[in-house]
Amino acid sequence: MHFLDLADPAFSTRSEAVRAARDAHWCARTPYGLAVLRYRDVGLLLRDRRLRQGSHAWPVTHGLTGPFAQFWRRSVIGQEGTAHRRLRDLAVPVLSEAFIAGMVPAFDTIAADLCTAMAAKDRCEFQSAFAVPFAGQAICTLLGLPRDDWRRISHDASDLGLAMGVECRRHEPVFDAACERLTALAHDLVARARRGEDRHSYIAGLVARADADPETDETALLDMIVISIFGGVDTTRSQLGLGMALFIEHPEQWAALRAEPTLVTNAVEEIIRARPTTTWVTREAVEDIEFGGQMIPRGTVLHLLVHASARDPAICDAPDFDITRRRRKHFGFGGGAHHCIGHLMARTDIACALAALARTFETLSYDGEAQWLPDSGNTSPVTLPIRYVTTVPAAP
Repeated sequence: MHFLDLADPAFSTRSEAVRAARDAHWCARTPYGLAVLRYRDVGLLLRDRRLRQGSHAWPVTHGLTGPFAQFWRRSVIGQEGTAHRRLRDLAVPVLSEAFIAGMVPAFDTIAADLCTAMAAKDRCEFQSAFAVPFAGQAICTLLGLPRDDWRRISHDASDLGLAMGVECRRHEPVFDAACERLTALAHDLVARARRGEDRHSYIAGLVARADADPETDETALLDMIVISIFGGVDTTRSQLGLGMALFIEHPEQWAALRAEPTLVTNAVEEIIRARPTTTWVTREAVEDIEFGGQMIPRGTVLHLLVHASARDPAICDAPDFDITRRRRKHFGFGGGAHHCIGHLMARTDIACALAALARTFETLSYDGEAQWLPDSGNTSPVTLPIRYVTTVPAAP
C-alpha cells in the first residue's frame, strides 16, 4: 500500500503519486489515516453507517483549541445522529429549489455589474475583481443585507477558510477572530429578523423554523448562520477561480461555453469534477470494520479524495476537462447524511457567474503567475492575474 503525505504543503491530490497509489490499491496510508482513491469505494463509504463525519476531529488533529475549534465541534459538521438531523432540518427546507430560483435575478445582476467593471480594462486580478466580490455579494443577498456589506463578510469568511488548510495551526489567531466576528454578525441578523425588519431572507426562514422548535437553542441557530456564510463564500469564491484557470488552460472549452450557453449547468459540474476546492471529505470509523479486504480499526480517519475518485479510470475513460461530456456524479459536495446543505446555492450562483462571464469575455489568458493555496485540504487561487478580450456588443 502506498503512502501519501497529506501533511506536506507541497502535496497535490492531482499528482502522479496519487494516480500511482490509486492504480495499486483502493486506499493509501497517510499521516492522518487512510486516503480512499477509487470512485466506487468513495461512494460506498460516504453512505456507510459505520462511519461518522471525520472533519469533527480536524481541530483536535491539528491542536486547535480556540473559538473556531469550539464552534466546529458544535456545528452541523461536528454532530451526528439526532442532533445532526435536527440541525439539517433547520436549514435544508429554507434552501429549497423555489427559494434559490427566486435569487437568480439578483445573482445575474451582481455578475453583470462586476463584468461591466472588468470590461472597462483588458486585464485584472480575477479573485479580487470578480470571484471575491461576487461570492460576498451573493451571500449578502442570501442574508438579506445590502450588497455593499460584502467586503467585511468576504474578509471574515476567507479568514475562516484558513482553518481548513494543512497549515491551519499557524493561522489560528486569524480564523478565531473571524469566527467571533461572524458570530456577532449572526446575532445581529437574528435580532433584526425577530424585530420584523427582515421577513424574506434565508435568515428570516431560519429564525422562523428555530423559534417554532423549542429544542433548537440560540447557539445552534447562530452556528448554522456562521457555517452557511463560511461555506457559501468560500466555495463560490474558490470554485470560480479554479474554474477560470481551467478555462484559460482549455480555451476550446471557453469557446464551447460561449457558443452554447446551455452548457453552463454541465460546466459547473465539470469544473467541480476536474478541480474541486474541497479536495477530500472525511469519515471516521465508529467501530472496527472490514472493507475491501482491509481491516479498519475504530477511530481510523478516512480521507475520501474527491479529485482522484472523479478521475478513476473505472468510471472516467476521458479524464480531460470537457464541459460537453456527461459524467457520473462527482463527490465535490460530499454525500450521504453529510451531503453539503448549500450545494444548490453554490451550483446556482456559480452558474449565474459563469454565464455572465461567458457573455462578456471572448478570450481569456494568464497575465502573470498565479498564486495558490496548497493543492490539498481546501484549495483556491490566492491571486489569479488574467487578460481578456471583451465581446464587442452587436450594433443596434
